[in-house]
Amino acid sequence: MKKKKISTKQKKVGKVMHEFKEGKLHSGKTDTIVTNPKQAIAIALSEAEKLKK
Repeated sequence: MKKKKISTKQKKVGKVMHEFKEGKLHSGKTDTIVTNPKQAIAIALSEAEKLKK
């Protein structure tokens, strides 16, 4: 069986969700901890788009 390719967005979402579950994800440059999983996914996709450019 061939391995599936994982896109950069999927990798970034995985890393960010791991941080979110540990309670270490901050929104922007503030000290506010993210408590909403939808917000965590939005942050991950935003960071993935920045990496793409």
